[in-house]
Amino acid sequence: MLYDADIRDGLCLYLEKQYEKVRFFDELSMGRSRADLVMVTENDLCGIEIKSDADSYARLPRQIKDYNKYFDRNIIVIGSSHAAHAADHVPEDWGIIVVNKEGGGIDLYELRPPKPSGKPKLKRQLSLLWRRELSHIQEKNGLYKYRAKSRPFIEKYIFESVEVEKLKSDLIEELFERDYSLPIRKPAANPFHGTRKQ
Repeated sequence: MLYDADIRDGLCLYLEKQYEKVRFFDELSMGRSRADLVMVTENDLCGIEIKSDADSYARLPRQIKDYNKYFDRNIIVIGSSHAAHAADHVPEDWGIIVVNKEGGGIDLYELRPPKPSGKPKLKRQLSLLWRRELSHIQEKNGLYKYRAKSRPFIEKYIFESVEVEKLKSDLIEELFERDYSLPIRKPAANPFHGTRKQ
């Protein structure tokens, strides 16, 4: 039987081979759920839900709603015991990766690639950035700083002031460049924890 901890490292290595540039973040709170992994690529944010052989689908319907609110694409990663029925439990645009135990390691294969998950998520994705990252986007785009205003005000101001494609590019760049060595004055509501591949 495969558990979550048996899957993560091999999954990240598998996905790193598929993309030229990628960064992973673990355990991101979003809505009422938590994303097991978030994969940032040069073009989008992909949510990844891991259902090992020890897991059930009981919480999945609620998780799907939250994933679809935040991420451009989504993938469910499943142990082989779930392979026969996974497609019945996730939307057609979700990708499916199957994990099998093989010798002392694991083998992964893509049952179905992920597709764009509907409506643009950019406005909601701004809430995933730290305050200093939002400030950096304001600075890069020549926007007024509004230092005393609330996060929701700043997010709305940025979203309404920067062209969509430019803002998406800026958001992705901030996530790739996130630096945990710098002090954080206030903890972010939805902190990322992750590693980076260049």
